[in-house]
Amino acid sequence: MGNRKETSNQKIKISRRDFMGAAAAVAAFTIVPREVLGGPRHIPPSEKLNIAGVGVGGRGAGDLHEVGENIVALCDVDDRYAANAFKGYPKAKKYHDFRRMLDKEKNIDAVVIATPDHSHAVIAMKAIKMGKHIYCEKPLAHSIYEVRKLTEAAREAGVATQLGNQGQASEGTRLVSEFIRDGAIGQVREVHSWCNRPISPRGIDRPKETPPVPETLDWDLWLGPAPRRPYHPCYLPFSWRGWWDFGTGVLGDIGCHQFISIFRALKLGYPTSIEACSSGVNSETAPLASIIRYDFPAREGMPPVKLTWYDGGLMPARPEELEESLRFGNADDNLFVGDKGKMLGHRLLPESRSKEYGRPPRVLPRSPGHHKEWVNACKGGEPAGSNFDLAGPLTEVVLLGNVALRMGRQLYEKGLKLYYDGPNMKVTNLPEANKYIRNEYREGWNL
Repeated sequence: MGNRKETSNQKIKISRRDFMGAAAAVAAFTIVPREVLGGPRHIPPSEKLNIAGVGVGGRGAGDLHEVGENIVALCDVDDRYAANAFKGYPKAKKYHDFRRMLDKEKNIDAVVIATPDHSHAVIAMKAIKMGKHIYCEKPLAHSIYEVRKLTEAAREAGVATQLGNQGQASEGTRLVSEFIRDGAIGQVREVHSWCNRPISPRGIDRPKETPPVPETLDWDLWLGPAPRRPYHPCYLPFSWRGWWDFGTGVLGDIGCHQFISIFRALKLGYPTSIEACSSGVNSETAPLASIIRYDFPAREGMPPVKLTWYDGGLMPARPEELEESLRFGNADDNLFVGDKGKMLGHRLLPESRSKEYGRPPRVLPRSPGHHKEWVNACKGGEPAGSNFDLAGPLTEVVLLGNVALRMGRQLYEKGLKLYYDGPNMKVTNLPEANKYIRNEYREGWNL
């Protein structure tokens, strides 16, 4: 993006002492403290939020519809893909560059981000620094480092946040926790999680053709902080998910949905080790199929637990307790293995056990709705159920799976699995794996 030159005919006298003092004050803060800016604007529950959307073509349009409120600005780099959203909010100001939108539209209270994964962090960080509340589609960011920095920045700025893993607000997610709290399957030492839906082309190399960029697309803005490459329609509008430079594969796309009930029920933190195998990884795209295994230590009276992820048609062994006439879960599902039984999703196995047990005691509060949680939080209510203090660590663990996946061949050849220091974001036994913890941005972009 080109630099904009601001001009003024007004001459202002300023002393060197005043100038140096002001410069030092600005340099002292990465995030301007709330006592300087006053923090996010106080919004009474009866008043509507002024919301801006960035990436409003696909899922972003759905998010804006769900949050409702007052949509005042829309930003998208693809006029054709965003046309319906632009048409649906005729009074909203339209932009291609989120930076220009945030700088110009001073009335924005909150921002909904639904761009490709690689742009989440740069958009969210600018908005957070300006005191805007943030709703960001999953995964929270493209790298573990970005996730950690966004989580810290949102906490310091005091803004309300929510990750776009809508299932966290569901009844099923709460039932999983309540069954496990009630001891329905005993101590859980093993969980299997999978997604077997077709999500974005994978296992392919970069195309050699270089077709012209459509007139309705700003390709340079779409690339954002990612390394420069020629335009090709294989990357967008939705198929970017399988490309490492833009997306995070099936695990990054679905893991934040699938893992949330596991993390809540079992009070998981960072794993101590991780390993992966796949149909084959190249430098461009995620594999067609993979298995990733996490080892979590004992915590809060719970024993160590092993969590295994599957995608691309791979599955754990069918449980003996599941009757042959019944399908083994959904395309996306979790299997909990306890020392006193098993649970598929939020149903006990076998079916006779589920009918006999009924529902566990209801001890957790229910949600008014995923998007409503965030709106309420923006207006001074309780933190949303997937706010960044919770969703950040969850996303880090999801993305750590991709680190192991991309190191898979080296791990196999060296006879290793990765050992991980979560608080310090560091693989301790294979230093070369740490290159996947943090992205390098192309010139002109920063966090």
